[in-house]
Amino acid sequence: DMVLLMSVNPGFGGQSFIESTLSKLGHVRRLIDESGLPIRLEVDGGVKTDNIRSIAAAGADTFVAGSAIFGSDDYAETISQMRTNIAAAG
Repeated sequence: DMVLLMSVNPGFGGQSFIESTLSKLGHVRRLIDESGLPIRLEVDGGVKTDNIRSIAAAGADTFVAGSAIFGSDDYAETISQMRTNIAAAG
């Protein structure tokens, strides 16, 4: 049903996104697409408004963004920016 890629070292919030996860996302996305199965590809860790577009472009379709949202002054605006950036990924 879902493949989860951790994009930080598990254990605590607020970590930076590990950039090498982008190539892993692309690889897993190809495997999922080739399978023909309706599998979601989730990313957890370091997802923020400034990188969510590249994460989506790499193949993720499900995102966990804790401190990026809850650490912002305006949750709704942060989520809106994330949605806009995901849509721009194509």
